[in-house]
Amino acid sequence: MKKVGILIMLLVGISSANAQLLPQEVLNFFDTNGTIRLETQELDASADTLVTVFHRKDDVVWARVTYRIIDLRYKQNYQLYFPTDPDDPKYMSLFRLIIDAVSKGLPIYNKSDRTFVPSFTEDMLLRPERYRNSTAFMALDSEGEYDIQDDETYLVSYDTINRQFITNFDRYSFFIKNQIKYLIQEVIFFDKHTSRLHRQLIAIAPLQPDFTQETDPMKFLQSSIRFWILYSDLRPFLAKHYMIPFQNEVKRVTFDDFFQKRLYTSYLVGETNMYNRMILDYAKEEVSAKKEQERIETELLNFEQDLWDY
Repeated sequence: MKKVGILIMLLVGISSANAQLLPQEVLNFFDTNGTIRLETQELDASADTLVTVFHRKDDVVWARVTYRIIDLRYKQNYQLYFPTDPDDPKYMSLFRLIIDAVSKGLPIYNKSDRTFVPSFTEDMLLRPERYRNSTAFMALDSEGEYDIQDDETYLVSYDTINRQFITNFDRYSFFIKNQIKYLIQEVIFFDKHTSRLHRQLIAIAPLQPDFTQETDPMKFLQSSIRFWILYSDLRPFLAKHYMIPFQNEVKRVTFDDFFQKRLYTSYLVGETNMYNRMILDYAKEEVSAKKEQERIETELLNFEQDLWDY
């Protein structure tokens, strides 16, 4: 009888332990309508508590700022381009997300007239009159000119009476078709406290197609910048949206995960240096530019490997 009592106690203890290990709520893969469940509420909660790593200034002993282009025509970047429908109920493209964020007050910064290096000193949204005269959300025609007399040209315009931004989705199809490149600014730095080489996105800029006959590659790139966005400002919006799945409907990744884990592919166009010039400033030919890209990439790779060379 005593052995039976001990056995019952053990079984009760195991069942109670299993009950504690089970999650509070077991969600069905399908919702009440029989469609695949999207955890939008969990995304909203997690986006309000984004985790950021604190790096002490004294611990960072080496840093280098680089500039890269994310071309959405590469297969690895397709998820940033699709879907092209602005009214898709589940997913949105990166450009559609940015438009939605701008209408909700996301700060955007004007490009410099002399260089494509961002300054982040003037928020265009705080000066609507400056935004009204900007070409940030204006479409170029085939001759490389803007029709500033026609408000329908603007994808996003500012309503001075109601003091709010209005999106003209009738123009969206034209913009999304041509929005195939983004310029990013990132910093690569070594933290001696963590003994690791870190990469951190600083800013991102949508590039518009330039139909002008500009032959200088550097001026061509500079004129293509629509505006700059600080990644830290954009990140809360990125964390609230899943990207469109690629070949696996179950594997869902948020835009923030995509950028934080560097799941995209990009190519180098410049870095900080004492000459204050980018690759396109001195390597005009395609062959010489690729050689310079390979040289810088190899230099960065060798630096990381040499850290652990005995």
